[in-house]
Amino acid sequence: MTISSLEPSRDCPLCPRLAAFRAQCRAEFPDWWNAPVPAWGDPGAWLAVVGLAPGKHGANRTGRPFTGDFAGELLYATLAKFGLSQGRFEARPDDGLRLTGAIILNAVKCLPPENKPVPAEIHACRPFLEAQLAALPNLRVVVALGQIAHQSAVKALGGKLPKAKFAHGAEHRLPSGLVLIDSYHCSRYNQNTGRLNAAMFEAVFAAAQRFSPAAG
Repeated sequence: MTISSLEPSRDCPLCPRLAAFRAQCRAEFPDWWNAPVPAWGDPGAWLAVVGLAPGKHGANRTGRPFTGDFAGELLYATLAKFGLSQGRFEARPDDGLRLTGAIILNAVKCLPPENKPVPAEIHACRPFLEAQLAALPNLRVVVALGQIAHQSAVKALGGKLPKAKFAHGAEHRLPSGLVLIDSYHCSRYNQNTGRLNAAMFEAVFAAAQRFSPAAG
């Protein structure tokens, strides 16, 4: 199974509230992507980054994770710093950027109103996350951005939440042998309030690199 074959349809009906919001966005912004946002990156990745959900003016507009909104600036700068991308990030899907050794997925593939999916929507989308993570043959580490991404990743990878509590920089060894590392989400709010800064974010990826193929 390839990653791309495990995506939901453009008109995925699993979450009625999200489908209705999608239709509303299509009417208001017909030139936008306005569909479930696919995983993007290297199918041979050893590192997977799991985000929350598409941003309205970011991935929901452009069709590429973390592309076109504030959160993507720090994420892609950090991936570049750690040698996980080639090319220059210019916040548009045709900028020629490529990820090498990394892939980005979301816990929820469709835009939720106010960036807040409800539990039923998170649960309905988890099988896509689970299947796509399982389809990555070289995966070693998952970085979860925020608590919802953490919870979805733990469950998708067969872990138990009481044994894997979210905390920035926390590392969890899951039953599959994979390592999950938590980070605060690189959202504008978290950066503006000082909850997360570049050094804190980079520390998470530095920790992840300890498990890279190059590290042995």
